[in-house]
Amino acid sequence: MTFRLLLVDDHQMFREALHLLLERNPRLEIVGESGDGHEALALARSLKPDVICLDIDLPGINGIEITRRLKNELPQCRVIALSIFADRGYISDMLAAGALSYVTKAAASTELLRAIDAVCLNRSYLCPETTQAIRDVLGDGHKLAASKLGGRETEVLRLVASGLTSGQIAEKLGIAQSTVDVHRRNIMRKLRIDSAVGLTHYAIRHRLVPSV
Repeated sequence: MTFRLLLVDDHQMFREALHLLLERNPRLEIVGESGDGHEALALARSLKPDVICLDIDLPGINGIEITRRLKNELPQCRVIALSIFADRGYISDMLAAGALSYVTKAAASTELLRAIDAVCLNRSYLCPETTQAIRDVLGDGHKLAASKLGGRETEVLRLVASGLTSGQIAEKLGIAQSTVDVHRRNIMRKLRIDSAVGLTHYAIRHRLVPSV
């Protein structure tokens, strides 16, 4: 199956480098490019790509607002955020707007294809630099504010927020994957969140500070 991709970044040389990288993948078809927010939104509406690699800082409309609009208008379009910053605020805002993935530009040459593979399966993906930024916020010594979660559930939530799959979490904690899946379902039920992206955003937003 071929996935149709829209590439959006206002730095032409960077965009051209990504184009060269992505066009080598026979599963990807680059259907359009843009360096402007208004044009990018119009192209997304007309081309209806499967995936959009989207710079956050764009002239016209920024990537956060574009993602928010696409979530409502083209929910089937998976957004991969691109940024020079591994900043908690940017990460949180993009995930809240509806992005499935966040990749820093410094890591794009090695991480972008992994991100595309993940989002094409409707899975979230955070590059290692982004994951580290989240870990720095989560901190092992903190507890989730106003938490309804047990100790193991909080631990699983931290690992989900770090971008690990259920299989990786099971291996790390030395438990069965089916047990991890049960914890994930319980976490989602208790927090009333229905996706890994939502759990990640929740953990970042609450910063796992002590309950009050």
